[in-house]
Amino acid sequence: MRSCDRLTLETVGESRDQGTSPDNHNSLSDTTPDPRATSIRPATTTTTTSPSTESPAKGTSSFGKRHNKTHTLCRRCGRRSFHVQKSTCANCGYPAAKTRKFNWSEKAKRRKTTGSGRMRHLKEVHRRFHNGFQVGTPKGARGPENH
Repeated sequence: MRSCDRLTLETVGESRDQGTSPDNHNSLSDTTPDPRATSIRPATTTTTTSPSTESPAKGTSSFGKRHNKTHTLCRRCGRRSFHVQKSTCANCGYPAAKTRKFNWSEKAKRRKTTGSGRMRHLKEVHRRFHNGFQVGTPKGARGPENH
């Protein structure tokens, strides 16, 4: 029994040994509480710490205070995957020369492969391939032939 508990019991007027013998039926749990006992509380030891040493809350209250962004827009892929401190893009790997890609994701390869964008150059190459890569001006644009 702690010293603060003993002090509280003695102030109420009950001894520590009362109600512990088998022939005594007036145990502490069977008796009605003394009206004086409700006002007396056991002394609790509190340690006072300075505000500088207290650790702030790590739970829900701290999730609303995150003002700094770790990722910003990437110059190459345009996604918000460029890590500011690492200065690398999590999506395309910029500033690495080769685009980041792995073989463990078929859908990711489909999203990034040729044909998912505009294909400015390849559309033109495909059209010229069907015509045999002709060079020069077309016959109709030269004007009438004078012999």
